[in-house]
Amino acid sequence: MEENCVIQGNINVNSPLIFDHIMSGALKVYARANQSVVVSPFILGGAMGPVTQPALLAQAHAEAMAGIALSQLVRPGAPVVYGNFLTTMNLKTGAPTFGTPEANLSTFAIAQLCRRLGLPLRCGGHLTSSKVSDGQTMEEAADSMMTGLLAGSNFIFHAAGWLEGGLTMGYEKFVMDLDHCGMMLRMATGLHIDEDSFAQDAYLESRPGGNFLASQHTLKNFETANYMPELSDTTSFEQWTDDGSQDLEKRANQQWKKMLYEYELPTIDPNIDDELKAFVARRKSEMPDEWY
Repeated sequence: MEENCVIQGNINVNSPLIFDHIMSGALKVYARANQSVVVSPFILGGAMGPVTQPALLAQAHAEAMAGIALSQLVRPGAPVVYGNFLTTMNLKTGAPTFGTPEANLSTFAIAQLCRRLGLPLRCGGHLTSSKVSDGQTMEEAADSMMTGLLAGSNFIFHAAGWLEGGLTMGYEKFVMDLDHCGMMLRMATGLHIDEDSFAQDAYLESRPGGNFLASQHTLKNFETANYMPELSDTTSFEQWTDDGSQDLEKRANQQWKKMLYEYELPTIDPNIDDELKAFVARRKSEMPDEWY
C-alpha cells in the first residue's frame, strides 16, 4: 500500500463549507496510508448553496480545494480526485433534480476549473429523479452522462442503475444504462481513418446508383462499423406489434433476467472462499452497526 493505490474512498463535503469529523477523519486515514480519495462537494442549488450557478461553482471549487489541501497537509503527494456533484432542485417542491441544463453547464465549468489544478475529474453518470425506467429517466440520465463524457471526466460514479435521486436502483435501468454506456464508449473512440475506411473498393463495386448493402466492403466491416445496441428495436411497426408491442422497459426486464439466469460464478479456491467468509463474519461480530 505504500507503493500502490489499492483502495479509494469518497469524501462528501457537508455543504455549505463544512467537513464533519467523519469525513475529515476518513480523509486523513486514507491520506496517511497513501490511498486515494475523491473529494466531492454535494450541492443542491437553493439548499446547500445559492440558486445561481456562478456562486455555486465558486463554492464547489472552494470546498473541493479545501479537502484536497487537507489531504496534502496530512501526506504530500497522497492521490486525490477532484469530485463534482453539483446539481439543481425543484424550487417549488425542494426535490433534487438531475440532468438539468443548469447542472450540465456547471459540469463543463467545473471540468475547466479541475484542469487548472491538474487533477483527475470525477463526474456523475446516468442520474435521474424518476422512479421507473421511463422517458424521464432516459432523458435526464442520457443528458447527465453525455455531459460528464464531454467534460472529459476521468472517473464516473453511478454509470448504471441510478433511480429516484440515488435512493434506489432498478435492474431494467441498469441494463438500459449499460447499452447507452456502449454507445458513449463508441463515440469517445472517435473516427478511425485509414485506407479501408475511405471504401474506394466499395464505390468501384457498387457503381453510381448501386446498393452498398451487399458489397464486399460492407460484409467485411458490418460487425464493427456501427455499435449494435442489444435493447433497441428498429423493426417496422407491424413487426414490433407481432412481437408483442414491447417497450424498452419490458425488453430490459427480459434482458437482465436472462443475464442473471446465464450468470456463472467465477472460480475460487474453496479454502480461500471459506477464509474470506470467516473473516467477514468475524469482523461483523466485532464491530457494532453504525448509522453511517
